[in-house]
Amino acid sequence: MQLDNQDNIKDILNIKHEELQEDLMNKIMSRMAVIGIVGLGYVGLPLAIEKAKAGYKTIGFDIQKKKVDMINNGVNYIGDIFNKDLVEITTSGLLSATNDWNFIKDVDCVAICVPTPLDEHKQPDLSYIKESVKNISKGLHEGMLIVLESTTYPGTTDELVKPLLEKSGLRCEKDFFLAFSPERVDPGNLIYKTQNTPKVVGGVGKRSTQLAVALYQNVLSGEIFEVSSSKVAEMEKLLENTYRNVNIALANEMCIICSKMGIDVWDVIEAAKTKPYGFQAFYPGPGVGGHCIPLDPYYLTWKAKEYDYHSRLIEAAGEINSYMPQYVVERAMKILNKYKKALNGSKILILGVAYKPDIRDFRESPALKIIKELIEQGAIVSYSDPYIPDFKWKGIDLNSVELTADEIKNADMIIISTKHSCYDYEFIQYNAKLIFDTQNAMEHIKIRDNIERI
Repeated sequence: MQLDNQDNIKDILNIKHEELQEDLMNKIMSRMAVIGIVGLGYVGLPLAIEKAKAGYKTIGFDIQKKKVDMINNGVNYIGDIFNKDLVEITTSGLLSATNDWNFIKDVDCVAICVPTPLDEHKQPDLSYIKESVKNISKGLHEGMLIVLESTTYPGTTDELVKPLLEKSGLRCEKDFFLAFSPERVDPGNLIYKTQNTPKVVGGVGKRSTQLAVALYQNVLSGEIFEVSSSKVAEMEKLLENTYRNVNIALANEMCIICSKMGIDVWDVIEAAKTKPYGFQAFYPGPGVGGHCIPLDPYYLTWKAKEYDYHSRLIEAAGEINSYMPQYVVERAMKILNKYKKALNGSKILILGVAYKPDIRDFRESPALKIIKELIEQGAIVSYSDPYIPDFKWKGIDLNSVELTADEIKNADMIIISTKHSCYDYEFIQYNAKLIFDTQNAMEHIKIRDNIERI
């Protein structure tokens, strides 16, 4: 008789959990679900806008009051967003922002899009995730879906986020639902935006996966690819960026070797590209920047040590790419020496501080490290970047100079560190004494007497 009662209780609970899933699914499909976005940066704000444009009432949460106020006033601070879209959805009331966590109780689905930096020892710093989850747990309620989008090591969703949420007394896959879906934001990409980039989704269980997939399908036009678990989704993001990091490192190492041998690496790559299979072109440069490629592989190497495995290839790639800013300075020194000039005391004008062309983002930009190294070697450094009017970094405080003929002529060397499309490269070549092109930006310039490329 007691067993029958236990079975009845299980049946009742199963029905309840199924009803919670069904209720949330109905809210998602009817666009009656209220969506929360935690973190309103390069990932969170575009996602919030897409969800609001899809017809969902969306609340953005951010600790920076300045961002909250700007959004509520329809003021954009992200390059990839159309100002018109932000104004329309904030005016309509579909999108609002707050730094008051009490509103989390009103949310049915929430995406966590906070930074996951590395600490000084290149170990994962998950403090932003932990703090966000703790704040969400205060308003966690039955039938709620939480999706982590922040890049992290495999197991974070299951081993960190889930236990923190379950401290509320609610059970994952029963009372609430949890998934991981890695962000794939590529600032400045003219083709792929948040809306049309394929999305990978992996839940901690089938119910969570189904709900998360349904939500993204209702919001995005790109393919939604369902994987078997949150760990698979977490690992695939690391594979994406580790793949790029390793291949960029190979291109950079080839660049160094070719330079020593007196071979033009760019000609080598162009020749290799003629093979119609088995080769994909990657290019050398002054280093890697941004919020993903320089950081993500270290999440994997750190986690691999837990399994007593030393990821030699990944770490070697990181060392090569980290060395490139120093290599640029060393090459600049040798180029100046050929013209009987010392780096110490030379006037160096850096073109581009953003980590990639035509964006305002200079996170982890190799240009910053180049500037720091040049200053330490005694060079007189200035920079010009129409996207970055000024910056402060590790004690360096500089303002962008106007790229006039006099400014260019006054420099002993121009170092092109970012391939901005707005630069007039013919004008630069005509006025410059000496150019060190680390991005092959002057590939099509015919007069090359004063140009050296990496």
